[in-house]
Amino acid sequence: MTSQPSGVVPPPRPERQQAARHAEVALRSMGQPNSVAGEFDFWNDRYEGRRLFSELLGTFFLVLVAVGGGMVSARFGGNAVPYGAKVVSPALMVMAIILFMGTVSGAHLNPAVSIAFAARGDFPWKRVPAYIVTQFLGAILATLLLWALIGKQGSAGLTLPGPGISATTAMLWEIVLTAGLVSVILGTASGAQQIGPIAALGVGGYIALAGLWGSPVSGASMNPARSLGPALVKGDWTAWWAYLAGPIVGGAIAVGFAYVLRGRGGGRSGAAAARGTLGVDWHPARGRDSEFRACQEFMVWPMTMVMGLGRKGWPCL
Repeated sequence: MTSQPSGVVPPPRPERQQAARHAEVALRSMGQPNSVAGEFDFWNDRYEGRRLFSELLGTFFLVLVAVGGGMVSARFGGNAVPYGAKVVSPALMVMAIILFMGTVSGAHLNPAVSIAFAARGDFPWKRVPAYIVTQFLGAILATLLLWALIGKQGSAGLTLPGPGISATTAMLWEIVLTAGLVSVILGTASGAQQIGPIAALGVGGYIALAGLWGSPVSGASMNPARSLGPALVKGDWTAWWAYLAGPIVGGAIAVGFAYVLRGRGGGRSGAAAARGTLGVDWHPARGRDSEFRACQEFMVWPMTMVMGLGRKGWPCL
């Protein structure tokens, strides 16, 4: 005789620790609505690799466009990529990345954004270091690819102060521009405007507008990974500190603006935007029946049955 229900095989030993973690998630979410209980799924490290790859790929594409415009123009002539195109193309790329990968990782693509989300309470600090490292890696890989394909074009592609502009002025300029950018990101993420995925238009639109009028002064980077990744590859550290301090300080100011406008963060819509919804609204390669079988496999089914919550009552991963 056995106390195991028929058809349920005890999980192998390597999976028992995972089973205990899932049971703990279920217990912590007991008695809460599904929309709240599902938020615990974010802490499941099963999807961490997907999130980090999303940040790497997104930052790679962003820097490929942002750095590539200057390098292509230097390689084929100053007008090969018009000024307007060099400014607007990164904004369009950010819009596309948010729309096609935002639900996986939140599509931060920027260390200043990751830090601001965490300071706002919408993103856990424990995930910030890995996000930042991945963003810098994506920027470095994009620059290396451009270098391999069209050669090292001097300082083309770097973010540098404009002619006659000091590093201090460039830093202050980046603070102002980044404060606006992160304010837009935090505002649309909060759900205050209820525009959902169309938040990509607000973020991309701001990047384009800021670049059109701010690029001649500081390059309108607003992103330490976009600036310091290429600087590392090319070995040119001109005014590098301005492009590290400026966006970080600007993001911190935007967090203060958000508090004044909307109070404390940590709301459900802000958290979903910052973290993505992978593992919450979307379970890769699982249908409803397989989700329920996963609950049984990880020994969550007894609590599900006792509480009468049904298949959608627990975070089935």
